[in-house]
Amino acid sequence: MRLTSGDTFMEVLLVEDSPVYRKLVGTHLENWGFKLTIAKDGHDAWSLLQRTDCPKLVLLDWVLPGMDGIEICQKIRQAAKGPQYSYIIILTGKDAKKDMLEAMQAGADDYLVKPFDEMELKARLLVGKRILALQEELVAAQESMRHAATHDSLTGLMNRGEVMDTLRRELERARRSQKPVCVILGDLDKFKDINDTCGHLFGDEVLREIGRRLRAKLRVYDAVGRYGGEEFLMILPGCDAMTGIIRADQLRLNVAAKPVVSTRGSRTVTLSLGIAVSTDIDGQDVEVLLHHADKGLYLAKKNGRNRVEHIEADLQSTSSR
Repeated sequence: MRLTSGDTFMEVLLVEDSPVYRKLVGTHLENWGFKLTIAKDGHDAWSLLQRTDCPKLVLLDWVLPGMDGIEICQKIRQAAKGPQYSYIIILTGKDAKKDMLEAMQAGADDYLVKPFDEMELKARLLVGKRILALQEELVAAQESMRHAATHDSLTGLMNRGEVMDTLRRELERARRSQKPVCVILGDLDKFKDINDTCGHLFGDEVLREIGRRLRAKLRVYDAVGRYGGEEFLMILPGCDAMTGIIRADQLRLNVAAKPVVSTRGSRTVTLSLGIAVSTDIDGQDVEVLLHHADKGLYLAKKNGRNRVEHIEADLQSTSSR
């Protein structure tokens, strides 16, 4: 009797030293549609179980050469990291209740006494499959909640809290490595006019698209977040002032390179940017950096918009357009 596609588990690890039981159980598993991985002793099993791609559903014999099933159970549970879970069914000829208790205390999830009926084995496998599916759903839900707590729902970028936390971490790393961190504060020009003339739904599309364009021009280890309504904060580790100005101007040009087009309208959008750079010897913290970046942004707006301004610690400005 083959499992349906909805019941099929991609892979099962069968740990069994007996050729007879290995053949018997393996045949059932393959007939039911499972992909089978086999280990013949405890050491091989433990080696497989340490791989990230190891099957999460495990049929584990108790008595094995090298390392027995109880020891393997204990090692699996002790080594477990993160949300991934292995569902372990112990296979054994030991039928005393104390043996069952020992296996469960070692970390087994289920216990099946040899010789066993094939339908009983199948039922235990289906329970394991269901438990692992629920575990995967839980992990996905937790990840979704974590993402929602740290990312802006409109643009998909980091939200203000997360990008600020990222900046604090990068500053701490910069202090240890004595390398600079460049922060860029960008604000869309005349965004209120976009909302007033094209509507707020188009304004939302503009924010999403500009967020995408900014992200596309940053390095994988740079960070960008939505700082406010139409403001974006970018963090560029290792960038000095001159490099930061060049990078900021590239971002500015990419934003304005082509109109944002949708069924609701079309609009060329520009971005004003202020940058500030922190180094260890300056002793600059988050508030100081953002203060200077905000001053640069203010100056960019004052000097005509669609430009980059850098306010240094001595309040001298450097501009780019």
